[in-house]
Amino acid sequence: MADTSPVVTSPVVVVTGANGLVGAAVCRALAERSATVRAVVRRAGSAPALEGVTEHVGDFADEAFARAVTEGADAAVTTVHPMGSPREVQHRVGAEGTAAFARAARDAGVARLVHVSTAGVYDRSAGVGDIAEDGALLPEGSGDYPDTKNAADAALAQVGGLTTVLVRPPAITGAGETSVWNTLRPQAVRDGERRENPAKSWPWVHVDDLAALVADVATGAVATADDPERGPVAGGTTPVVVAGEPATWRDYLGTVTDALGVAPEWTDEPVWTGQLRTDRARSWGWAPRVTLAQALDELRQGLRS
Repeated sequence: MADTSPVVTSPVVVVTGANGLVGAAVCRALAERSATVRAVVRRAGSAPALEGVTEHVGDFADEAFARAVTEGADAAVTTVHPMGSPREVQHRVGAEGTAAFARAARDAGVARLVHVSTAGVYDRSAGVGDIAEDGALLPEGSGDYPDTKNAADAALAQVGGLTTVLVRPPAITGAGETSVWNTLRPQAVRDGERRENPAKSWPWVHVDDLAALVADVATGAVATADDPERGPVAGGTTPVVVAGEPATWRDYLGTVTDALGVAPEWTDEPVWTGQLRTDRARSWGWAPRVTLAQALDELRQGLRS
């Protein structure tokens, strides 16, 4: 008797910036979910060496390359943004390049796009309370990074024919040479940048927890819905905030300065003391696994080693 059971195939997901801290973690999370991953990098040999992950070398913003690498894929994850580069580079790569990739992916048949945005697009001035997805965005002129990240989100919202999810994390912790908060920022602290109000909120998320949400959305484990509180809106653009448990700059900078053997310079100016609300992400089935204590211990051990 012939086997008439349905053939189960793994979802095909394209990940840009697969050699970066976030991109590599997303590849790992997708591999754990038995997805077939096309890892896009600029330098050969830099993609994660994982089962189910194949490396594709090229410029993600090049239309021909983007369409070829996304042909037959179910979803795409974009993580590329040259933070710290000149403003024109951030805009060209992060905003224009990401939108060009999204259009090519749509034209190649991709149905779902997950973009790693940032909670840094929200106004977190002193006196602003807790912030959810509908929080006020920073106005143009707030800085190269938030301006260009806001521009990228806006450009993606104009790309029709896709179900787009804007994942907005705050400070992303996790070990790695390119990790801003575990490596680069501590180097600046070592060099003398130690001034901060200890009461200021320090929203954060561990890269593994961020990657878990991105992977679940990309693979369709989080189904589309008419209500964004239940899932990504089909054919629309849905932001979702992701963050770990509450923390302050006393937690972060105190840990870094203690590990480095230097003293922090505490200030007392008015600062934001609210929290990022993660109700939407949690309603989608996400919950962070890495505690603040674990994240700070990883940070401390990395600096001491």
